[in-house]
Amino acid sequence: MRLRSIAAFLCTAALPAAAQTPAPQTTQPPQKVFGYRDYTTQAKWEAAFLTVPDAKRAGEHLKVLTAAPHWASSPEDKATADYVAAQFRAAGLAAEVVPYRVLLNKPVSISIEAFDATGKKILSGPTPEHIDSGPFGSDTFQDDPRILPAFNGASPSGDVTAEVVYANYGTAADFLQLAQLGISVKGKIVLVRYGANFRGTKVYLAQRNGAAGVLIYSDPADDGYALGDIYPRGPYHPATAVQRGSVQFLPIYPGDAETPDTASTLTLPDTQRLTHPDPTNLPTIPANPISYADATPILQALNGPRVPHDWQGALPFSYHFGGTPAVTVHMRLQQDFQRRTIWDVIATIPGSDTAQKDNLVIAGNHRDAWVYGAVDPSSGTAAMLEAVHGIGVLLKQGWRPKRTIILASWDAEEEGLVGSTEWVEQNQARLAHAVAYFNVDVGVSGPDFIASAVPSLKEFLRDVTRSVPSAKDPASTVYSIWQQTQSEPPEGNVFGTARRRAAHPLTDATIGTLGSGSDYTPFLQHAGVPSTDFSSDGPYGVYHSAFDDYTWYIKFADPTFAYLQQQARVFGLEVLRMADTDVLPYDYRTYGREVVGYVEAAQRKATALNLHLDFDPTLAAATHFASAGDAIYTKQSAISGNITALNAALRAAEQDMLTSEGLPHHPWYKHVIFAPGEFTGYAAVVIPGVNEAIDDTSGAAPDLPRAQAQLNILANALNRAAAELEAVK
Repeated sequence: MRLRSIAAFLCTAALPAAAQTPAPQTTQPPQKVFGYRDYTTQAKWEAAFLTVPDAKRAGEHLKVLTAAPHWASSPEDKATADYVAAQFRAAGLAAEVVPYRVLLNKPVSISIEAFDATGKKILSGPTPEHIDSGPFGSDTFQDDPRILPAFNGASPSGDVTAEVVYANYGTAADFLQLAQLGISVKGKIVLVRYGANFRGTKVYLAQRNGAAGVLIYSDPADDGYALGDIYPRGPYHPATAVQRGSVQFLPIYPGDAETPDTASTLTLPDTQRLTHPDPTNLPTIPANPISYADATPILQALNGPRVPHDWQGALPFSYHFGGTPAVTVHMRLQQDFQRRTIWDVIATIPGSDTAQKDNLVIAGNHRDAWVYGAVDPSSGTAAMLEAVHGIGVLLKQGWRPKRTIILASWDAEEEGLVGSTEWVEQNQARLAHAVAYFNVDVGVSGPDFIASAVPSLKEFLRDVTRSVPSAKDPASTVYSIWQQTQSEPPEGNVFGTARRRAAHPLTDATIGTLGSGSDYTPFLQHAGVPSTDFSSDGPYGVYHSAFDDYTWYIKFADPTFAYLQQQARVFGLEVLRMADTDVLPYDYRTYGREVVGYVEAAQRKATALNLHLDFDPTLAAATHFASAGDAIYTKQSAISGNITALNAALRAAEQDMLTSEGLPHHPWYKHVIFAPGEFTGYAAVVIPGVNEAIDDTSGAAPDLPRAQAQLNILANALNRAAAELEAVK
């Protein structure tokens, strides 16, 4: 689902082919790895694993998975579930297909028309997604009749005719600026461009401000010809491409809209499901995505004041706010909402260590796609299947994990993280014993490795990548190329912002903070399972469109599938290493330092706003937690004493970051350190209870009683976690 920091390499031709990379020959495995008393045997198993993932075989998986559009709940989606289950079983794993019955909308008809002030029709849309054949080729997949009309998941049906207001990216700040300028969106159709926040948040904010409907388009300034050559000449967004996506209010809660906190199993009675209008994560106004080809006549006809410079896109005319009779849009959306069956695929490898076998290492990727989903998510699925193949080879050679491994292929992620959320809600009690969740979504869209993780797993992830050869340079490791790439000068991305790269060489590769938008969300932010997410990034201008297909992938992302092979090795090595450590390799030193920084930053913000809050107990608790993290690291390094008790305390400390009452305004989210922002969506808000009370970015006044209460809740959580770590003898 999640569109990451899509790098603009300003390339005008296909990526050069990377050769299939062998397992490292020149780089010796590390002599010591954190968490292992003796790494010798593990090193041999890991070396054996690294030889197995195969680029050609990964490419064959990708071709099968992208042979047909496979929207969640469709027969083609079920076929991919059966394929993944068969691959799991071929590797020797016990696999089952786990169905859920969830509320999903499917478009029956979509009509978008626009008229100028004289009543002349200036748009009859939506325009079909199509590129003409020419010197740079065409796309053989684009005319498949099984492709659904471009639509927004969770949008209601609607028949709305109204004037149009252009609201830039549709952020809280954008709507606030419109209000300050005296431009009302009440009763209007709001036209916004993709970028800066989650599409569902755009609709959430438009609805809060009284809009009658929302149209969302991709501006070429952010995702198109302003960045480089468009498809099929280059990788960027062509004029008729449309970015589909769910507009479910993800920051309120993900998953099946009718069953928050309850698994939507096939046997769940309908009487235990919420019905409209009770689900609070569904919009009540219609929304639909359109291409910039269809947005052009609307934007060009708008009048009123010119927009400020940072609201101007790349279409060849000046943008105006609108909100006048100069242009009227008629949106007519007919959606078929039904409870439909989706299919997760779950494989299990039982643990062999008496003291550790009940602890779970979970790794997963979603499988459903808006259309073909070659990059998102099938590149991740292909990489996972190659990792599973490697693990299967080790099983045949006699290896058994200490901890139980669960490998998952999630369904209906695109609709709102549905398959993973329902599984987490069904298995909540077991997840207290889950020591990690490893996620891959977009496996490969280009050559640059990127990652996000909970702080305690950042160094673990770096260590894993130090053991995997780079597809870009097989003589180097993924880690060394990753670090080198981050140290290069900044480049643009499709959202028109500078890529986050250092101006000087970095000591460590930078790992981001987990927000939302992929399947780690229910694991970390609802169940408190330490999580990671990684990808190989590039100029990905066909996100969620009909052109995210096998043709685009082999031309621009990964022609020889060497990056699929690399990602399979990283994914598999995460699983193997975590499954077999003597001591859980969590780094609470880093966690403690980051949390102290979060609290200090919130205090500076409060001071700048002249807010009178007592931060002292929370700062003391953060320092207490950081000190406990330093002390426990010493015990982890020694690997002595009661290892079972040590591991239990390490795992429980993350669980202590959950609050039973949940976060204000979005109580499904329980984690006091990380959550998606109510008004940002994908982007993480750290210590969210505190920061959203101080400044939720919506223009609301700070809520001092709420902020102080959240400071106290945060202090209690940090002190609980510190006490947990300090209790280990």
